[in-house]
Parts: sequence; structure tokens; C-alpha cells
Amino acid sequence: MAKIALLFAMIFLPAVVFASVPDAVQPLAPVSKELKKQLLGTPVYLQIFKEERTLELYGKIGNEYRLLDSYRICNFSGGLGPKRRQGDFKSPEGFYSVGLSQLKPDSRFYRAINVGFPNEYDRQQGYEGKYLMIHGNCVSVGCYAMTDAYMDEIYHYVEAALRNGQQRVDVSIYPFRMTESNMQRHRYSSYFSFWKELQPGYAQFVQTKQPPSVSVNGGKYVLSRPMMNGTGAPDSALALTQTK
Repeated sequence: MAKIALLFAMIFLPAVVFASVPDAVQPLAPVSKELKKQLLGTPVYLQIFKEERTLELYGKIGNEYRLLDSYRICNFSGGLGPKRRQGDFKSPEGFYSVGLSQLKPDSRFYRAINVGFPNEYDRQQGYEGKYLMIHGNCVSVGCYAMTDAYMDEIYHYVEAALRNGQQRVDVSIYPFRMTESNMQRHRYSSYFSFWKELQPGYAQFVQTKQPPSVSVNGGKYVLSRPMMNGTGAPDSALALTQTK
């Protein structure tokens, strides 16, 4: 009987492992300071993790986005979960993008980047709010507040990328690093089904080092380009998440 159980495990374990989004390795170290300076004007990508109070700035090197620097979020409000209503003091979660018109060099909170809330997903959910920013001054009533020094650098790289030809800078905002262990830790949250929609985007960047291409279909986030596994076939875990 033990041999049968072992054989069964050997057959089905690879499928189980493949069907999950694995825990990421330790975050990679940023590029050298010298290389970082040289990359001013390259296309950039931002990731925000609420629970870790971290904003990550990535720059494009060749065909991949590499970590340029990681910044401690000075303040955000409302805890985990998406923003839904004006005045709920929540900081948004989801997939956003930034153009030149969303940069505010003369903000009363030093400098500011409007993340673009509400996006298409938010509007389909009936969520309301405006002026949700990444800004300086370390004070938040629904925004992601940084120290002025950190905000100056983040703003500088985003502006340089946009003025150098990048049409939009993607900003992915997650409640936490969306590994399987973290998802299991939060599995009883009322936001869990929403977070399952965000997880494929996180997983796609971990695997491809490319910002996730996300659209909204039927009031849900879906990957526009399914992530591929080593065989060239769509990853079943992400396909399953997309169709739920």
C-alpha cells in the first residue's frame, strides 16, 4: 500500500507544484549606484507592497527590468484591501499606469505622481475617489507618502523615462508579496478573491521580469498575455486564476 501511495505522489506532485505560484527567492540586490545613474531615462516600472511598506523602482536593461532601488514607504492609510469610496482613507491596490500629465512637480506634498485611480477595474466596481498619489511630505490620507528625498528620486526617474519616450509607466500595487505562503496566511480575508486576481500579475513579473500586461474583463483583472511555462504552453496556474 505504501508503494502505491508513493507512486501516486510521484505522478501527481509535479502537477501540484506547477499549479501554484511559488514563494519568490530573497529580493535581488539593486544594481550598483554607478549603473543606476547611467540608467536615468530608461523605461521604468514601479511595484508597491503595502504590508512590507516598500516601493520598488525597476529600470529596463536589455529585455528585462532590474531593480534600481527599494524605498521605505513613510506612510499609507486604511490597511490592506482596495480603495472603494471617497473618504474611506484607503490607499488603492491594483494595476495602474502613469503618463506625463499625472506628474505634479508643484504639489503641496512636495512632488506627486497621480497613480490614476479609479482605473477601468475600479470604475466597473463602482469605486470612487480622486487624487490618489505617490507623494512626499510623509503624510497620508489615502496616498502613498514618501520622504521628500525618496520622492525626489522616484519622481526624477519616472519623469525622465516619460520624457525619453516611454508612453506610460506601469504601477502595480499589491497588499503584500503575493507568494503562496502569504496568500495562505491571508486566506480568510474578505479581500482574498480580489487578491487572487492580482496574484497572476505578480507571478508574471517574477518569472518574466516584464511588467504584467493586464486588462479588465467582466469586472475582473486578467492577464492580457498568458505567462508561458518551459514547454511554450500557457501556465495552467495562471490560466486557472484567470478563468475563476
